Amino acid sequence: MKAEDLNDELRPEYDLTKLKVRRVGEGRRLMNQIRLDVDVARVFPDSESVNEALRTLNRITKQHNAEISPK
Repeated sequence: MKAEDLNDELRPEYDLTKLKVRRVGEGRRLMNQIRLDVDVARVFPDSESVNEALRTLNRITKQHNAEISPK
């Protein structure tokens, strides 16, 4: 069914053409995307390698902070 085929009573001042469709189900995962700068994106072949690098950096940072913090 096309939008122009609908016979509804929506006022003409309501412009719904600029609304974004909210994804449901498996497609919702794509909403959490981030954009990498071009120079950074060239280093990583895929999202898995980006995630692994960030996890490694996070682990190293936690270890470093644990070593320097007073106990």
